[in-house]
Amino acid sequence: MTDRDTQTDGLKLGITAYILWGFLPFYFKLLEGVPALQILAHRVLWSVLLLVLVVVARRRLGALRTAARGRTLLLLCASATLIAINWLVYIWATQHAHVLEASLGYFINPLLNVLLGVVVLRERVSRRQGLAVGVAALGVVVMAVAGGGALWISLVLAVSFGLYGLVRKVAAIDALGGLTVETLLLALPAMAVLVQAQMVGTQAFGGDTRTDLLLVAAGAITTAPLLLFAAAAKRMRYATLGLLQYIAPTLQFAQAVLLFGEPLRPVHIVTFGLIWTGCALYAADSLKQARAAR
Repeated sequence: MTDRDTQTDGLKLGITAYILWGFLPFYFKLLEGVPALQILAHRVLWSVLLLVLVVVARRRLGALRTAARGRTLLLLCASATLIAINWLVYIWATQHAHVLEASLGYFINPLLNVLLGVVVLRERVSRRQGLAVGVAALGVVVMAVAGGGALWISLVLAVSFGLYGLVRKVAAIDALGGLTVETLLLALPAMAVLVQAQMVGTQAFGGDTRTDLLLVAAGAITTAPLLLFAAAAKRMRYATLGLLQYIAPTLQFAQAVLLFGEPLRPVHIVTFGLIWTGCALYAADSLKQARAAR
């Protein structure tokens, strides 16, 4: 297989991963009658089952035990907490007609990653990347001042996922192993949520076949995009892969407006316009750097 074929395969895998992430709101809308905390619990537990099967099938159990200890285990405890917060807020936002704010959070996220890289990792950025972050920050300020929408959702999603990425960057473990340990760490609290729901009579699982199947599917819906993303990352330039991350929030934005009927107010238009300008500046600079590196 030529390098070009490998890049093409990676592009297909990456696009598929981000399309699956982009349609998560539609999936969660199908579970609107189920409390967000219960959906999160099922997402964790069914993911654990699937991930353990994958780890065993790939004979990675020994390597996983070796990697998940000491400092790495402490970092994974932090990343597990961050991803749980991110998942819970995202599910709640989808169920309460805030998909627009959720998509805004994921448009902000890559630019926040640039800022975290500068502040925490002491990375150097170009002027265009700095300008991109500044324009995006202006968009957030506009929305905050205007009081348009639930801005806290956008910020919690962007910050939690940004910090999650930062922690995982410094944790000495791969994507599959990291997610497996994270979900194992979250499994006990997830079981406690479902046991408590059963005790008070609010357990959604077992009520009807459709809901049960949707909840069981949460494992595959969580792990499949990640595995596709990991495979894509091995086959293509990371700078190019980074540009694909705008597919998911774009799909979320389209669903919010076209399918779910969420109102697109003037403040949203101004804010998204500034965020998109920042994203365009960042994307253009990433492409420029990728071409220069060839």
